[in-house]
Amino acid sequence: MSKGNKKSYLLFVLPFLMAIANSSVSHAETIKVCYDQWAPMTIFPSDKLPERGVVIDMLEHVYASHGYSLDYYEVPLARGLSMVSEGLCDMLPEYVPSKRVEETFEYATEATFAYTTAFVVRRDDPWRYAGMPSLKGKRIATGPGWDYSSMSVDYQTYLDDSNNAAFVEIIAGNDDVVERVMHMIKENRVDLYADNELVLQYVLNRANLNDDLIIVRPGLENKLIELPIFSKKIPILKRKELIRIWNEGRKQMKGKQENIFLKKYNVQLQE
Repeated sequence: MSKGNKKSYLLFVLPFLMAIANSSVSHAETIKVCYDQWAPMTIFPSDKLPERGVVIDMLEHVYASHGYSLDYYEVPLARGLSMVSEGLCDMLPEYVPSKRVEETFEYATEATFAYTTAFVVRRDDPWRYAGMPSLKGKRIATGPGWDYSSMSVDYQTYLDDSNNAAFVEIIAGNDDVVERVMHMIKENRVDLYADNELVLQYVLNRANLNDDLIIVRPGLENKLIELPIFSKKIPILKRKELIRIWNEGRKQMKGKQENIFLKKYNVQLQE
């Protein structure tokens, strides 16, 4: 091929090569995110409340600065885990560390948060948590299948013990369980409930129950640590790059930027 013919050939094929390259980049730059409802950390948006929550805002902040766009799939946790396992989603933003699932997912090393736990009780109740003996005679609310063992093995054992069944109220529901529990405490039907303190703050504010209930500390012994998980169906180099971006981005947003995200949802970290 002469030099002139070579130039004409390149002019002919160049638009096709650019179109293929752009198509590849567009696919690679979109991250499919599965997440469940856990307000204010992750929220299913609605016409009245379009926000997606603190953790989703953090994801947008980290990945948008590197040119990525995010597609969201709002699903129950079990379905989200399955979709990440199958490669239908690239990641799920929060999951409790567990070696049992590491063959299916890869964890980031930088947590979304190490959440302080706390209890909520009626304002006139002087009760404070001081280990298992302090639970004697108290009516405790929890959800079906909820697992507190990463925060306190003893607390979860107490809830699971059939001898304590008369004092453990299991509240079923979809995304309204915590608010229903709060109303039950106000109505003196149960006495206390434990959760991530940011969740307690958000629900108390949303339900306008701050005059009736109060968040009390200490909470359970350990913080609740949640990490993003990434699908092992993502090619390893790509997966490592996504994890690196998250780890570095999360470290950089600690402090001022982190507080801006929390303030948007009218909650704050309490140490």
